[in-house]
Amino acid sequence: MARTKNPNKEPGRISQMWNVFQMTRRYDSLAIWYLLLGLLLPIIIAVGLAIVLSSDSIFGMVLYIVLGVLAGVLAFIIILGRRAERAAYSQIAGQPGAVGAVLKSSLRRGWQASEMPIAVSPRTQDAVYRAVGRGGVALIGEGPQSRTKRMLEDERRNVSRILPNVPVNFLYVGPDPDSVPLHKLAGSLRKLKPVLRKPEIVAVSSRLNSLSKGKSGLPIPKGVDPFKARAPRPR
Repeated sequence: MARTKNPNKEPGRISQMWNVFQMTRRYDSLAIWYLLLGLLLPIIIAVGLAIVLSSDSIFGMVLYIVLGVLAGVLAFIIILGRRAERAAYSQIAGQPGAVGAVLKSSLRRGWQASEMPIAVSPRTQDAVYRAVGRGGVALIGEGPQSRTKRMLEDERRNVSRILPNVPVNFLYVGPDPDSVPLHKLAGSLRKLKPVLRKPEIVAVSSRLNSLSKGKSGLPIPKGVDPFKARAPRPR
């Protein structure tokens, strides 16, 4: 009896990579050159090392070449992942909610954020997002700086009211020349100067979540300022 294909079956790993490659090439014309460079450069280096260091040993030459091929494949996969992410973000750049998508999918451990904005302009759909991590509190404006700067200042005052010692950073994602490109947002957050430790990140995030609830008429519970809660240093 002939087997029927299951339409709900997920594609295999090779098929998934091929689909990702096709999508990336469609939106990123330079991707194929970066991929070829990442694949071939380690192989070329490995062949050169094999000739220089193991010309009298067949086993050594084969080992170098195999390692070069493996390194090339690994570099290909890494570059494909990064270029694919960039291509995907280029498709949603400028759309409402794009910053939330980045915060949901690209932030590494050590940062806490929500894909939902903490403030939205009903007229322009400009939005403000908040992330908490080792760099302190980051307020991210989605939209032109001329419209989102005031929204960020309002949120800064709200943060400083309950956490006066926690630094607040502004980032803008929008059409302005000095705005952060969408695909570089996660990297820009990681570059902020570390000022918080892990327990402090959790404490600050909890306090700010209570602040968001307070906007809906709920009382804001008073907690411990994480900067003042540090244990005294030994003399």
